[in-house]
Amino acid sequence: MRVGGAHAPIPASMTRSPALRELPPSYTPPARAAAPQILAGSLRAPLWLRAYFQGLLFSLGFGIQRHCGKVLFLGLLAFGALALGLRVAIIETNLEQLWVEVGSRVSQELHYTKEKLGEEAAYTSQMLIQTSRQEGENILTPEALGLHLQAALTASKVQVSLYGKSWDLNKICYKSGVPLIENGMIERMIEKLFPCVILTPLDCFWEGAKLQGGSAYLPGRPDIQWTNLDPEQLLEELGPFASLEGFRELLDKAQVPNVADELSGGCHGFSHKFMHWQEELLLGGTARNPQGQLLRAEALQTTFLLMSPRQLYEHFRGDYQTHDIGWSEEQAGTVLQAWQRRFVQLAQEALPENASQQIHAFSSTTLDDILHAFSEVSAARLVGGYLLMLAYACVTMLRWDCAQSQGAVGLAGVLLVALAVASGLGLCALLGITFNAATTQVLPFLALGIGVDHIFLLAHAFTEALPGTRLQDRMGECLQRTGTSVALASINNMAAFLMAALVPIPALRAFSLQAAIVVGCTFVAVMLVFPAILSLDLRRRHCQRLDVLCCFSSPCSARVIQILPQELGDRTVPVGIAHLTATVQAFTHCEASSQHVVTILPSQAHLVPPPSDPLGSELFSPGGSTRDLLGQEEQPRQKAACRSLPCARWNLTHFARFQFAPLLLQSQAKAIVLVLFGTLLGLSLYGATLVQDGLALTDVVPRGTKEHDFLSAQLRYFSLYEVALVTQGGFDYAHSQRALFDLHQRFSSLKAVLPPPATQAPRTWLHYYRNWLQGIQAAFDQDWASGRITRHSYRNGSEDGALAYKLLIQTGDSQGPLDFGQLTTRKLVDREGLIPPELFYVGLTVWVSSDPLGLAASQANFYPPPPEWLHDKYDTTGENLRIPPAQPLEFAQFPFLLRGLQKTADFMEAIEGARAACAEAGQAGVHAYPSGSPFLFWEQYLGLRRCFLLAVCILLVCTFLICALLLLNPWTAALIVLVLAMMTVELFGIMGFLGIKLSAIPVVILVASVGIGIEFTVHVALGFLTTQGSRNLRAAHALEHTFAPVTDGAISTLLGLLMLAGSNFDFIVRYFFVVLTVLTLLGLLHGLVLLPVLLSILGPPPEVIQMYKESPEVLSPSAPEGGGLRWGASPSLPQSFARVTTSMTVAIHPPPLPGAYIHPASDEPPWSPAATSSGNLTSRGPGPATG
Repeated sequence: MRVGGAHAPIPASMTRSPALRELPPSYTPPARAAAPQILAGSLRAPLWLRAYFQGLLFSLGFGIQRHCGKVLFLGLLAFGALALGLRVAIIETNLEQLWVEVGSRVSQELHYTKEKLGEEAAYTSQMLIQTSRQEGENILTPEALGLHLQAALTASKVQVSLYGKSWDLNKICYKSGVPLIENGMIERMIEKLFPCVILTPLDCFWEGAKLQGGSAYLPGRPDIQWTNLDPEQLLEELGPFASLEGFRELLDKAQVPNVADELSGGCHGFSHKFMHWQEELLLGGTARNPQGQLLRAEALQTTFLLMSPRQLYEHFRGDYQTHDIGWSEEQAGTVLQAWQRRFVQLAQEALPENASQQIHAFSSTTLDDILHAFSEVSAARLVGGYLLMLAYACVTMLRWDCAQSQGAVGLAGVLLVALAVASGLGLCALLGITFNAATTQVLPFLALGIGVDHIFLLAHAFTEALPGTRLQDRMGECLQRTGTSVALASINNMAAFLMAALVPIPALRAFSLQAAIVVGCTFVAVMLVFPAILSLDLRRRHCQRLDVLCCFSSPCSARVIQILPQELGDRTVPVGIAHLTATVQAFTHCEASSQHVVTILPSQAHLVPPPSDPLGSELFSPGGSTRDLLGQEEQPRQKAACRSLPCARWNLTHFARFQFAPLLLQSQAKAIVLVLFGTLLGLSLYGATLVQDGLALTDVVPRGTKEHDFLSAQLRYFSLYEVALVTQGGFDYAHSQRALFDLHQRFSSLKAVLPPPATQAPRTWLHYYRNWLQGIQAAFDQDWASGRITRHSYRNGSEDGALAYKLLIQTGDSQGPLDFGQLTTRKLVDREGLIPPELFYVGLTVWVSSDPLGLAASQANFYPPPPEWLHDKYDTTGENLRIPPAQPLEFAQFPFLLRGLQKTADFMEAIEGARAACAEAGQAGVHAYPSGSPFLFWEQYLGLRRCFLLAVCILLVCTFLICALLLLNPWTAALIVLVLAMMTVELFGIMGFLGIKLSAIPVVILVASVGIGIEFTVHVALGFLTTQGSRNLRAAHALEHTFAPVTDGAISTLLGLLMLAGSNFDFIVRYFFVVLTVLTLLGLLHGLVLLPVLLSILGPPPEVIQMYKESPEVLSPSAPEGGGLRWGASPSLPQSFARVTTSMTVAIHPPPLPGAYIHPASDEPPWSPAATSSGNLTSRGPGPATG
């Protein structure tokens, strides 16, 4: 009820006394009434600013209610249009694009590698791991090896039919070091017979040849295969058709074995010299005796290498087999993917179910399929989650009183939030932000829970409009009270997700930006469109229609009673300084005869003092500028029936007022709360020390699947990672050979680097290159000593001797490129083991063209690639003596294997060691960096915790500034930030106890927890800040009016998260459902338990104080004994009456806003959608309103 004018005085009998709890024991009522005053000092500006902001919100709500149909139509149209942007959404599944830090040195190095070598790797790996079905059983038995051969042979025979062609392993496998032969027919035959690179323990036995599927045809003999191939005999038969002397020497160097000795120490491929498969690549879970002899192993591994899509496309481009199908790189990729899927399927089915061994198969396509499945939207879970939320919102807002029921509003609100989420995601798609698994699996449910929180808050506040609020002001008054808290929570949520975007992982940065945009869209929908829905529902309630079934009239419609104040006394309030609102004491009485509710205004002589109920009427009315959360009083529920069941009257607000707040705000309870939360904080600090860094691939793949079994076995038995040490351009390789050797030595000495066996050749291209030069130098020396090579002729010498002859006469000078006098005065490799700089690039051209197996084994990947040069010992023109030098190198690499990397700490130690080795080489002028999956996906952990602390600190500072700006009270903002910081620390500690590792995903949730925690704290803090009375009293009021919407919001968030628990991916359950559920529960406890206690002890003073005019006849000065809070109604009233208490609030009024509604000074009849003919609203008048 509002006072008609600003100048009207209030009689003493109509004013409200303070609660008895607030009076000192020696209090004596003053003889004269004191004038109402405002707190002096610096609070004038904050009150004025908040009142001005609330005036804007009131104007917004007033306008929306006035044009609710138009606003609803335009809002739905705009959000629907944005939702159409989902049609252009792009889902990213590339691991490098999702997980490599943006702008980091790793991304720069990856860009450099792709710039020089292209997008594709040299090959892709398809793996078979065999383990015993009984844990720990020895697998080094003939029976186990026979089963491994059966599975590998089945996998090697896989064929797929695509584009009218048959594709088998021999067509698509990676072949290392295929020689160049001038005769095209012989070259194709050799290529078909050239073996695929297969790393298998079967290569230690003759049976390893069975995996090679190549075959060739020669007239008069059966098809040539590796199982019946004698390489020496084949060269004899092909000799008449082509010159194969160079290839014969190549085979001699390769030392093709017939059978290997044993598995110990590894096995050799078809090239005994260049292809040695180390034991760690073939056997897992090994055990040895004290002498080092291999005794047992628990796992076998075979790896098939396939060409990359680009290599396969280039290999068959222009070939007669593909000329009729429009061969493209995309088709090549499709062929490889189809073959890999078939490979995994047949390999897993190769052994019978009753076999003693089991096969785990995996391919790169399997991982891509997992990521695609991980990124797909589960329609069933999405629909189920939203239906569950619809049901909860509808049931929660249903009431026995049909006129107060808001079930339809709950349904419409959830659907509106769903549309806002879709529109936000559509806007992200239009902005080019790619989607990923976190977007599709988590964000729809998380955003739904956050958005519905505000729906509950607005709907709850809308039902608690102040007595006397005109119908056309209802929406404006609701936004005036709740808009500040909704805006504060949404802005902090957006700020939290934007701060989480500081985490430089692309997948999580995209998720954070998308979450911020979606929260912004739901904020717009809640503040603009949902008020239109509430306004339409208000018309339904005014027309006495049923909830949900609005076509039917309500049988239990209530009379709406408005009460005017009695005439004010002689006291006045200065114009422009204060605006007074008062609620008179009235009694509602139910007449048994007519079943009507009658409201009676008693005479002033019979007014009784109000009870000392701390939840009675100490809150400011919306007319006062500081009351900007929820309503002052629940409106009297005038129902047709006089009595109702106790369970029908019980709700969360009732529980908070009469049970929860009195218990919580007792001194003993406060002490217990502080001790318990202090203990929780201490345990969380300990739990924080248990949190480990890392995110294994086994955490992402669904448990119980064959893919998860393979990854688990690989992590346990074959934790090996192929890495490379890349050398860049910008320095002279020819003059930096010693620095390159030193770099290789430093890298090889790292703890995690797998050392090569003593019998194996060096693994770097520079070693292979130097050794090859030393080999041909030795051949030249022999030929020179025997006279087969002279100063003027090399035709009688060996192939290697002739090559050395051509290199020794090179000067490196374009003006005089040849000097025959150098044949005996120089060496291809000097005494220090270095190649003469003037010969370096010329010799590189010859080595690359003449030693394909050595080049392939070195995995050098030169860029720019050296030019092709064919050696012809019988060339008589002399042109063959001129060798084109290779261009200065800009890219080369040394391959390594890392072992023993089980924990993230192991990866970080290896990464730090590799980086230190590269830094030392940089001081010597060599530009190098490490490359490989450990550096791509684990290097982020080097700075992850620092990034996390930085983001949280920045966000807490931003939260403090935002809260201080909107609340205009740094004291309250500091308490909110304190609680939010405690929540973040406790969530981090609980992660340690739950065994959840720290990676970029939990970091994003931890950062976002600051924003999500605002949902549980700001409403309580704002309710406390804008209430009169003692700290206990204000905390009780804040709990009464925020307990229900905050609890409903928490339950709605949990319901949204509940659908994540049904995910097939354990990763979603552990890292999203569990963490977010713990966060929600922590927020509920801190917002409704800890924060009220802290506010009751350390809360800021009230912004406005109230000076009372008392009458000695009315007020009893005695205070309750014990200093406790008194609850309940006064026993002096008859049981058939309920009290409506009186209060007066004072606030600064802002200047009127354009288009804002200003209460008229005159008494005017309130607005009625049905005019005055309905009779549901009584007119304002000087007398009491009756039923």
